Amino acid sequence: MSKPLPQRPPQPRVQRLLMHPLAKPAVFLALLAPLALLVWGAVADTLGANPAEALVRGLGDWTLRVLCLGLAVTPLRTLTGWHALARLRRMLGLFSAFYMALHFLAYAWFDKGLLWGDIVLDIAKRPFILVGSAAGLLMLPLAATSFNRAVKALGGARWQALHRSVYAIAGLGLLHFFWMRAAKHRFGEVAVYAAVIGVLLGWRLWRRLAARARAPAIPAASLGKP
Repeated sequence: MSKPLPQRPPQPRVQRLLMHPLAKPAVFLALLAPLALLVWGAVADTLGANPAEALVRGLGDWTLRVLCLGLAVTPLRTLTGWHALARLRRMLGLFSAFYMALHFLAYAWFDKGLLWGDIVLDIAKRPFILVGSAAGLLMLPLAATSFNRAVKALGGARWQALHRSVYAIAGLGLLHFFWMRAAKHRFGEVAVYAAVIGVLLGWRLWRRLAARARAPAIPAASLGKP
């Protein structure tokens, strides 16, 4: 008589929901919803006295928000055990790059009429636009190499090193946002984003330092041995 196969322990409810076939389409639609609301606001003329500025800033806000969501995946996986969150990380990264591209295109179109000479001069003249553009340029290779074929082509170590530039992108994005709000002395929202990004990056630094502290020391006598 054959023995019954061991049963897997039941997964937490959140983990089951994240593994559901509809989870990724639902997140995809949720990430598109802000764009739909902004477009509808522009069509219905509900974005205020300066709809072009509202559209540009709204797209920039969602670039930073989705970037924070992507940075939150690893801490949440580690602290909660919801490992299926990893299924959403690529989508979050691509949507952050998507909103960044729309943010820049809206600025180029509504502010500068797609006159690329004026855009280049404006970027060189205004530091907050220069910083934001630098963050956008750094995002491009991350989006282009977010697929499995790129991981194989680059190799795991080089791919990970490249994608660690997301930490610099977060810092540049926060600085861009700070300079945008500083003109109107509105720092409350900046403080919230700074706290969120500080916690997400600080957690990673703490984990790295803790892992280094736990690593066994190599005896000095064995350093010269092959």
